[in-house]
Amino acid sequence: MELAGKNVLVTGGAGFIGSTLVDLLLRLGSKVIVYDNFDDFYEGKQANIVHHLTDKGFRVVNGDILDFEHLEAASRGVDIVFHEAAQAGVRYCNEHLEKANNVNVTGTLNVLLAAKKNHVKRLVYASSSSVYGKPVRVPMDEEHPQSPPNLYGSTKLAGEKYSLSFYRTFGLPVVCLRYFSVYGPRGRPDMVVSSFARSIADGRRPRIFGDGSQSRDFTYVSDVVSATAMSAMSDNAVGQVLNVGYGKDYSVNHVARKVAEYFRTDVVPEFLPGYEGDFPRTVCSNAKALRLLGWRPNVSFDEGIRFYLDWFKSKPEPQTASSPV
Repeated sequence: MELAGKNVLVTGGAGFIGSTLVDLLLRLGSKVIVYDNFDDFYEGKQANIVHHLTDKGFRVVNGDILDFEHLEAASRGVDIVFHEAAQAGVRYCNEHLEKANNVNVTGTLNVLLAAKKNHVKRLVYASSSSVYGKPVRVPMDEEHPQSPPNLYGSTKLAGEKYSLSFYRTFGLPVVCLRYFSVYGPRGRPDMVVSSFARSIADGRRPRIFGDGSQSRDFTYVSDVVSATAMSAMSDNAVGQVLNVGYGKDYSVNHVARKVAEYFRTDVVPEFLPGYEGDFPRTVCSNAKALRLLGWRPNVSFDEGIRFYLDWFKSKPEPQTASSPV
């Protein structure tokens, strides 16, 4: 399916990944509706989309995915839905259990129901590598056991199960994408790279929960959104779960060192107790996305961290978050 000329709804379209996806969709010629409730989990999301407000192919709907009637109305006439809206943050979800479940599970069900009612031609669900939990083998392919140790991962897995059930039961064409540790411009202030940059720029020690040996497969946001757009275009992806990650992991300590080197400081991180539901490692096997989509990541971690920090320095205004990393 070509994206040019298609009517597209992006839930959470003012957020980090959602707004970057919107940029790409508009460049590809889609007509885009951003559906976002501008939740106060973190501030500044309006700035992510303000540059599109004069674009005739762009519209913003201030709405909540928990408001089914509003969501269903916004979905009318839509060809493709990219469901990026979610309650993020492992620690935040552990502390706000009911909200996490409502947004990530009930909200996803509402998105699916609205898409089914309006005969949407493709729905792409943004899931997470958090569904895997502690690795039993690496790299982790899509058949790796799913045993999320925290509520966030559990709710994202529930969203996958609902999405695939709508495909199998009702024929709704869905694709589920498991994102691996996305970072880049507009990244949420509670995310590792963003948090470290803000702390060091403000003259504070970056905070690390645990000993910093835990590693993640950090994936640059432009690579993630290219895979997301391609999954809506490929019939091969329908009914599939696909990993979206670079394929190499780096420790949190390594990330802290790279950020400190960029700012030419030898600041020592502050180590705090680890938190319940953390896991030691993620490494992505992206072979399935290569096979079905022809997608491969282009931005290495060294390149991506430099791109992000250059952007961060050009956008120094601080954001606030409801919860730290």
